[in-house]
Amino acid sequence: MHSLKPITAAGIPAALEKAERYRLLNDWTAAESICQDVIDIDPANQEALTTLLLAITDGFADNAADAMARARDVLPRLTDEYKRHYYAGIICERRGTAHLRRGGPRAHEVADGWLREAMPHYERAEHLRPAGNDDAILRWNACARLLNRSERLHPRVHEEFEPALE
Repeated sequence: MHSLKPITAAGIPAALEKAERYRLLNDWTAAESICQDVIDIDPANQEALTTLLLAITDGFADNAADAMARARDVLPRLTDEYKRHYYAGIICERRGTAHLRRGGPRAHEVADGWLREAMPHYERAEHLRPAGNDDAILRWNACARLLNRSERLHPRVHEEFEPALE
């Protein structure tokens, strides 16, 4: 087992820039690792926590079950209530779109559920948003458009099951 080497506090700004660059290059594992290095020396660093959460959700297509739990574990560490709701919506929305991309049995039903779960988070964030920040509205609208546009997205149908008595 290898011991991790700590970064310096002075290196945090450059490390966070690198993490963002890796996210833009679709290398979410490198971005996540860098954010963990920052958080190891500055556990309350909000930029690192936010970038970590986004990097984790970037990986939903590869490992959704484990990533979902890790992303949700970051939420309570965000100190701003608006951001907690906004990023809770991001987690759900990205989980839904990952299901759509991956496909498979009932993928559209599952995606529908995640997109619908994202929308109330965005609505709560909308009421808490800073002046001039319409991000929650933009994300809510994106979910609504996706749900409205796709004939294949629909809520899961709960079928009653009665066993035959013979």
